[in-house]
Amino acid sequence: MHILFLSHYFPPETNAPASRTYEHARRWVKNPDVRVTVITNHPSHPYGVLYAGYKNEWLTREDKDGIEVLRVKTCLAPNAGFFRRTLNYLFFMAASVTATIKMPRPELVVATSPQFFCAAAGFIVSQLKRCPFVFELRDIWPESIVTVGAMKPGPMIRILEKLELFLYRRSTLVVAVTNAFRDNLIRRGIPGSKIHVIKNGVDLSAFSPRPVSMNLIRRLDAEGKFVVSYIGTVGMAHAVDKIIEVAEQLRDVPDILFLIVGEGAQKKTVQKMVREKGLPNVTVLPGVSKEKVADYYALTDLNLVTLRGTPLFKTVIPSKIFEIMAMARPILCSVDGECRKIIEKVGCGVFAEPENVEHTVHVIRKFRQEKELLSAMGKNGRSYVKQYSDREDMADRYLDMLNKISSHTHKKICRVQAGILIK
Repeated sequence: MHILFLSHYFPPETNAPASRTYEHARRWVKNPDVRVTVITNHPSHPYGVLYAGYKNEWLTREDKDGIEVLRVKTCLAPNAGFFRRTLNYLFFMAASVTATIKMPRPELVVATSPQFFCAAAGFIVSQLKRCPFVFELRDIWPESIVTVGAMKPGPMIRILEKLELFLYRRSTLVVAVTNAFRDNLIRRGIPGSKIHVIKNGVDLSAFSPRPVSMNLIRRLDAEGKFVVSYIGTVGMAHAVDKIIEVAEQLRDVPDILFLIVGEGAQKKTVQKMVREKGLPNVTVLPGVSKEKVADYYALTDLNLVTLRGTPLFKTVIPSKIFEIMAMARPILCSVDGECRKIIEKVGCGVFAEPENVEHTVHVIRKFRQEKELLSAMGKNGRSYVKQYSDREDMADRYLDMLNKISSHTHKKICRVQAGILIK
């Protein structure tokens, strides 16, 4: 079976879509009967600057752990500014479709959001190649861009919503990353029979409990400190500015250190807030690779998982919660809805109301003295992911669904061909 996978992002980029696509595909190709081709951009996320060693050519090929990776010409744009990002999305849609013109017919096409121009490209390719189209749904777009204020409701949003529903309807299968996304689509008229949930999992071999790096402790002056970390995208949706306000209220507690580790559209704003407030208890660091991020989780006493307090984000499960659980570290979850339900059911952390600075301050003050409880929460999380969120199991379930679609389509083609021969 040849799977053609379209993803706007792919390693060496380290965001959630890149990691999920790579982690699934590298497991699929271990099956000798499966071939995976990924069409993606040249890596430049989040600043719109090419990574070292890459040239922005019209089409380049590489092999990554048995995955055939085709990188198309990229309209370089930072992860900030609506117009340039949209141009980047549209350019990828056109370039990825063009790259498939001379490609042999795959068995099926998978395209992943969060921006659905990638999904639109997947649909177009599936029509050109006459094969099934699978829409991997990672975000309810365009509703999410209205939620974070990148666009206002109006005629353009209504057009994008019509395109969104068209793609859901014309897909053979929708693979959603949360149950809430599935419920959202069903309420809007998409048949539940075609929507399956494959949540984000975690590579348990890469994320596991480990000793704290003494070099990291010394470099960050974290000796004897209660370390509270936000590790991930510093974007418009993530309410990292509220973390800085929390740190300001806790500046009188000398043994608490806040770490902000990551990149994104709001990074400069966050750095400016720290400078203007003169906060000695906050350290803002560059983003780190997947290989190094585990060291920061190991250092952290309480991991912050935050999003804006809007109804849409009640449907979201940030993928980092599974990495944190696998590291046996506790979580302070400021994401209501499905994410909160998981955290509270598993007993791997504590909830604080999104964007509620006073509540978050109260929780941190309370739990910094509860080391045994925090340790127990971490162990609960590790036990959960070992049983329910191993990336290996998720990849196997996903591939099984794709095999069923491919097999069904093959049988249908054979029946049609047989009918033609009989006539």
